[in-house]
Amino acid sequence: MLPTPKPSILNISSYIPGKAADDPDRDFIKLSSNENPYGANPLAVAAFNANNNNLHRYPDGAANNLRKKIAEKNNIPAEQILCGAGSDELIGLLVHAYAGAGDEVLYSQYGFLMYNIYANASGATPVAAAETNLTTDVDALLAAVTPRTKIVFVANPNNPTGSYISTAELKRLRTNLPENVILALDSAYAEYVEKPDYNAGEELVAGSNNVVMLRTFSKIYGLAALRIGWMYAPENIIDSLNRIRSPFNTSQPSQTAVIAALEDTNFVPQQRELNRKNRTELCNKLQALGVTPLPSEGNFLLVDFGTDTKAKKVLHELENRYIFVRSVNSYGLYKYLRITVGTEKENAALIAALQEILDEL
Repeated sequence: MLPTPKPSILNISSYIPGKAADDPDRDFIKLSSNENPYGANPLAVAAFNANNNNLHRYPDGAANNLRKKIAEKNNIPAEQILCGAGSDELIGLLVHAYAGAGDEVLYSQYGFLMYNIYANASGATPVAAAETNLTTDVDALLAAVTPRTKIVFVANPNNPTGSYISTAELKRLRTNLPENVILALDSAYAEYVEKPDYNAGEELVAGSNNVVMLRTFSKIYGLAALRIGWMYAPENIIDSLNRIRSPFNTSQPSQTAVIAALEDTNFVPQQRELNRKNRTELCNKLQALGVTPLPSEGNFLLVDFGTDTKAKKVLHELENRYIFVRSVNSYGLYKYLRITVGTEKENAALIAALQEILDEL
């Protein structure tokens, strides 16, 4: 007899991170994990290194200084902020606290895979609502709400599709949800969005008792290795999650580095502009090769290669050239590949490789 996990655990397909070269000393191009290809702010790196002399001390478990800095930066109350080991941990805490056996966790069809994983991990039932044109469909989400629904996740912009929905649509969703259902706005890529009808979620959290906003420093800030995310939520939800989170869930060097990154007001606008420029150029060059990149508000493109066979072949041939992009088969998007927007040099190498591969197909 072996120890037996909860049945829902066996429903989980393990999350597979973006691929990289097995040999870290070998030159390769990694466009598989939506990382900032230009790296972290030098101020953050310096602050991280300076704090390494205190590794024998426990961190500030409440991340007080970091929460104060986030509050100041975003003009929101510090007591309504919770920091975590990436926004992934906060998603898990939210599901753990508010959904269990007999409950449902709802998200859009191509929403972030961790919603499904954490729902199953908590014994809840994951429910995916159909999307329209690879975009979150508010009417489909509302139609899927039942008395068992506890949380509705909306990634906005969405990964892996790159699509977004407007603030007006989010407000319509919030207005028509029952008051006891949490609307969780996963805004990991918010800093990249330039659309005038977009809001990351601050407005909805401030005016509601059941809306939370999730953010991360892993993307535009280039601090993925530090695993720092944060949540803005009503105080009662923050209180519930503080009761179950690990007491020292974010390290002191990481907290210090993020605070330093937030001091620099120029870094994010510069990175946003670099991404916009490189994404536009990459999109144009992909179209010239005869493949179809979808419109994206993030630092990545979902690219339609026409058939699943072609996408699989391209993925394989790119890996043979040590260029790594992301398969999205786990989402059922078999004819697509997700490609992170790289540096000018990385994008040029990708396009040259794709030209060779597509010419041979």
